[in-house]
Amino acid sequence: MAQSVMQAMILAAGFGTRLRPYTLICPKPLFPICNVPLLHILLDKLAAAGCGRVVVNSHHLADQIAAAVADRPEVILQHELEVLGTGGGLRKALPHFSEGPVLVMNGDIYHDVDLNALLAAHAAGGCAVTMALHDFPRFNTVRVRGNKILGFGNAAIHEELLAFTGIHVVELDVIAQIPALGFFHIIDLYEMLAQAGQIGCVRVDGCFWQDIGTPQDYLDLHRRLLADKKPAWAISNQAHIGAGAVLEDWGAVGAGALIGTDVKLSRCIVWEKSSISSGAQLTDQIVCPEVTG
Repeated sequence: MAQSVMQAMILAAGFGTRLRPYTLICPKPLFPICNVPLLHILLDKLAAAGCGRVVVNSHHLADQIAAAVADRPEVILQHELEVLGTGGGLRKALPHFSEGPVLVMNGDIYHDVDLNALLAAHAAGGCAVTMALHDFPRFNTVRVRGNKILGFGNAAIHEELLAFTGIHVVELDVIAQIPALGFFHIIDLYEMLAQAGQIGCVRVDGCFWQDIGTPQDYLDLHRRLLADKKPAWAISNQAHIGAGAVLEDWGAVGAGALIGTDVKLSRCIVWEKSSISSGAQLTDQIVCPEVTG
């Protein structure tokens, strides 16, 4: 029987610079996915895996992150006054964790990775860190041989390059090795652990996985989720769509959105409380209350 995830951390403090100008008004982990904030999707996924404690860190637009988790009793919100990086934020969270490993997840990925299977593999493998990897050529930078990670960079003979999903399990004593103050990039520590044979990996090839690092990635995730569905538009019942509006291909319309008459939309994501003037024709657009593409 797979071991349940007992504690986790979602990294949600980044600026999302490649998603500007949209991240100037909404932090990346709260971008709506078919009208549901991504952070809520990830928290529900952790809850379904049996996780009873989740640290969520925040920095950029932290008040929005705080509001999003206010009714989640399992969440410990960790506000960071300065940018601490993937390692510094994890180290700051150390006092919140009890005995046992921690599952760490990036806050900008949508996935269906089996978290219980990953935790069970970590328990069985005996490594300090276990990463979920897959073959994703665009991001293949992790050097692997068998079920061990050798490092991060170009592969040598008998080594394979795979992509890190942004999901891994780490022991508390590893987190304790991170400097207690200031910015720290976790890969700097993991490079040393990999050379010592202390980082294992689990392949999750074939999983549904998509990051939302760029506007095109964000739109592409919706294409993958909606294009084959009927209807292929996720429309909130609190949205208003004017007479004569035509919605083509796929897309989403959030609560409180106002779409004028004779509007034509194709492959667009319309955030809640956004408005589109009558007669507008938009394709491949993210529409926000303050940013219209």
